Amino acid sequence: MDTQLPEVSFGAPPRSFLVTGATGFIGQRLVRALLRDGHSVTVLSRQARQAAALFAGRVDCIDGMVQLPPTRRIDVVINLAGARILGWRWTAARRTALRASRVALTNKLVAWIAAAEHKPALMVSASAIGYYGIQQRGDDTVLNEDAGPQPMFMSDLCREWEQAAQGAAAYGVRVACARFGLVLGTQGALPMMLLPIKLGLGGPLGGGAQWLSWIHVDDVISGIAHLCREGGEGAYNFTAPQSVTQAQFSQVAAKVLRRPYGLPTPGWPMRLLLGEQSDLLLEGQRVAPARLTSEGYTFGYPQLEGALRSVT
Repeated sequence: MDTQLPEVSFGAPPRSFLVTGATGFIGQRLVRALLRDGHSVTVLSRQARQAAALFAGRVDCIDGMVQLPPTRRIDVVINLAGARILGWRWTAARRTALRASRVALTNKLVAWIAAAEHKPALMVSASAIGYYGIQQRGDDTVLNEDAGPQPMFMSDLCREWEQAAQGAAAYGVRVACARFGLVLGTQGALPMMLLPIKLGLGGPLGGGAQWLSWIHVDDVISGIAHLCREGGEGAYNFTAPQSVTQAQFSQVAAKVLRRPYGLPTPGWPMRLLLGEQSDLLLEGQRVAPARLTSEGYTFGYPQLEGALRSVT
């Protein structure tokens, strides 16, 4: 089962936070952690009424930035909004929708900051390790935050998203971009990944040699809290210190679930079905949280087995 909400501090004294993507897997836990720590929270959601009910009326809800007057004091913006990346093929229409849910929304946040009478001190904006593109099989290079992007859609999407967020820096706002790896929890992509293993069909996918960089959802929340306390700025890899191959991930998951480690699964049907999107599952990146580690952040779940046991 999922662990209890961790005791985390986002800094003192209590501040006013604006959170986008608050009704999502990570956002719900983040908002509850903020409230538990004594902060006030405004939530931007297209379904404001449902969001208000989700948080039992303890947050202010708006469905557009026009509803937030420039006189409203917001101390920290945490931008997690973005349409689900896995799903329909990346057609031209789908790419436009993915960009709009990330880049266009972030531009609206920056436009509000430009007009705000009290500028936020910090914006923490989500991104992903897809920024780095893919690593070829057999390439064991460890990527830190200085590694560059590649000329491919998922890399371009993250780069454009981060560039939009960096627009807030022109108004004196510190901007930290959190490049998330695979987030492990009872929601998100993990349940789908574990399903074939639960059915006894788990095995290396597409050869199994591709790197998989992951992070426990509690470390996502605690890592964001670290940035809020310390005033982080620039890019941060939100991945655990331990990267694994896809085959190692399946082996550990099979052990935790007490299921057999099954036959290999070829990658070509997935490429046929998903096209370029299949790179998210069949290719990978070996990413290290260099900046979080150098700043003294201690991971609650540094090893995969412990992380999986806490959420299964």
